[in-house]
Amino acid sequence: MIGTILVKVADCYSLLIIIYVCMSWIPRRGEGALEDIRSFLGKLCDPYLNLFKRLIPPIGGVLDITPIIALIVLSLGVSIIARFI
Repeated sequence: MIGTILVKVADCYSLLIIIYVCMSWIPRRGEGALEDIRSFLGKLCDPYLNLFKRLIPPIGGVLDITPIIALIVLSLGVSIIARFI
């Protein structure tokens, strides 16, 4: 029961990270609903993503693979924890 809830919460958080990363490809326009959403997602996702950004530099100075690594670690961590709960 608790393991299932943990997996569902992690799945939702993973989806938020994916949406946040996809929104980074959209140019900023200043103010508006899109910027409010981006700011909200940033407050939720950046603390976790920044853990990996400190360890993994961008490839070639441009390509940031930290969201991929962060999603893999989240998935593996949750599946290990859920297995023992």
